[in-house]
Order: sequence, then C-alpha cells, then structure tokens
Amino acid sequence: MKVLHVSRTYFPDSEGGIQEAIHQICDAVRPHGVTSTIFCLSPQPEATLISSEDIEIWRSRSFAAPASCDLGGPDAWRLFSRLVKTHDVIHYHFPWPFADLLHLTVRPQARAILTYHSDIVRQVILTKLYTPMMWAMLQSMDKIVSTSPVYTQTSPILTDDRVKDRVCTIPLGMKDLYQAENYDTPSSREPYFLFLGVLRYYKGLESLIKASQKVRGKIIIAGSGPEEAKLHNMTRLLGSTNIEFRGRVSDEEKRRLLAGCLGLVLPSHQRSEAFGMVLIEAAMLGKPMISCEIGTGTSFVNIDGETGIVVEPNNPAALATAMNRLFEDGVLVRQYGSAARERYRKIFSADALGRAHTALYRESIHSVTPVQGN
Repeated sequence: MKVLHVSRTYFPDSEGGIQEAIHQICDAVRPHGVTSTIFCLSPQPEATLISSEDIEIWRSRSFAAPASCDLGGPDAWRLFSRLVKTHDVIHYHFPWPFADLLHLTVRPQARAILTYHSDIVRQVILTKLYTPMMWAMLQSMDKIVSTSPVYTQTSPILTDDRVKDRVCTIPLGMKDLYQAENYDTPSSREPYFLFLGVLRYYKGLESLIKASQKVRGKIIIAGSGPEEAKLHNMTRLLGSTNIEFRGRVSDEEKRRLLAGCLGLVLPSHQRSEAFGMVLIEAAMLGKPMISCEIGTGTSFVNIDGETGIVVEPNNPAALATAMNRLFEDGVLVRQYGSAARERYRKIFSADALGRAHTALYRESIHSVTPVQGN
C-alpha cells in the first residue's frame, strides 16, 4: 500500500509538531507494509526529490507564504498530479489552503483522508474568504482524523453536521527514542524545568518569563523562532536570572535536556497548540508535565492530577505555583512521571499509532464507494 502525505512544509526545510507527527506516522506504518511519500513545498528546493529513512520527499518551490500559507506554481500542480496517480491513499494535513486547491482542481482518483491538526485561529479575514473552499475540501474526504477526543469535541468545524459523521479520532504518537539510551538523571545536576519547541506567539512564553520571578528553581528554554528576540528582551527588562536560553538544539542535546529535567512546561495559551508533540516525548521519559487548559489535545496528553498539572492560560502566578509544587515534592514528581510513562505506552506508542493508521488506510481502500460532499 502506498500513501502520499501532503503537507505545507517538511524536514529538512522546517521543524515543528506537524512535521514530527507526519514523520512518526510514516515510521509507524512501515512495519505494516505501508510505503509513505511526502509532497510539500520548499523555498529552496535545490533537489526536487530527497530521501530520509526510506521516505521519498518530493518538493516543489514555494513562491510566497502569505499568512503562513505557502503557495506553489505550475510545477506544484504537475508534480502533485503525477504523484497521486501512483498512490493508493492521499493523506492531507490540514490546515493548508493550497492543498485544498490542489485537491479540488486535480480531483485524484485515489482515496483521500485528512488529519485535522488545528482550527485556523489568527487569520480571521482570510478565513472568511477561504471558508467555502475549506468546506468543499472537508466534504470531499473519505475520513477526517482528529488527533484527540478533546479537539473533536471543542472544534466548531469537527462538530458541524456537514462533516461530523466522517470524523474519527487517532491520537498522535511517537517511537520510543530513549529506552536503550543512557542519559543523565535530574539528581546529577541542578534541577530545572524545560520548555522545548519553536518560539511562536501561541506558546505562552511571556507568561513563563513572568512566572520565573516567583519560581524557586531554574528554567531552560530550548528552541528558536520568531519570538526569540522579544523574549530575550523581556527577560532582561524583568531581571529574571533563573532563565537560560539554549537556542536551537541538536536531537542529541534535546534528548539530554529532556532526560535531565525535573519536568516539562508547555505554557501554550491558544488553540494553535492543538496537541503538543513534545508532551509525548516528556511522557516517554516518565517526566511530569505542566500545561494550560486551552481545550485541545494538550489536556488529553497531560491529565491534570495524574500525569502532571494543568493550569489556567495566561496566568503566571498559577504557572509559578505549579512549578514550585513540583520543585518541592519529589514523591509527586515520581508519581506523575510514572503515570505519564504508562499513558505513553498505552496510547501514544508507535505501535498504537501504526496499527490505527494502517487500519484507517485499509478501510478507506476497501470501502465500496468514495464519500462525496453534500
């Protein structure tokens, strides 16, 4: 079985949760006889075809990216039209309006499913213009995959009568990267909380920096992104001395930081943080988590009072209280961490991810008649 993933961007051109989610799906379905291919755009596609871990990545040039919506040219249509003819299932990753345009104009004969990663949050005016095409796209899908029950229930799109009958839930997951590794433990160094990710507007890092003034311990912020200069400046102005910015880190350094931290803090305060793949990495290592209640998959991965603490968004005082509680209670840290590891094993493992997506692909192929839009 051959599956073509259609995504706005992918490694090595960019890094982020959706890119990692796609990579993990491709890796997880491979043992089940599924071959995965990626179609994406790139601002600098020196090579149209590159390969990574037995995955072919086909790239066309991105000529513009208004409101983070990469747009391709005629070459993108030609490449997409050729690729869809040799694949059994087309797996779209929403939101990316240009992919909708490709699908609705090319009209592939292959079965089509779509993973609904996030509502469109910021672009209010553009969303109004895009809405008719979005509904045409969603109604043309055989299945729409939501990544958590929480997001399924809280998204106004996924609960709409026009598509809700074709929505299913498959949590994101990840291969266990750490079970055979030997990393430092928190007891061998100064305890610290870790934020890990791209420094974007919705990550809630301003609240974390404000909270740091009341936190009785160290905070490491690892990652780079558009908010980086602003956050550095804010830290200097507030005089926060317990924050250490590490910038962009290698995979190996990321693993060591995760393995060595007391816990992970993800203070994202907007629904753009639809899941939080980094939470799965923390759970994989048996780390307690602190996140915010924003009505998305973050509160599905991190269960308040079981695997960590969930606080109100944009509330530095609540964030600081939660972090101090874990700094001071080693028994609670171990309790939450153990529960997080067990939850990863049962729900977010690569085995669970691979079995669920393979079943979805097979169901789509073997259905008698493609689902048509209304």
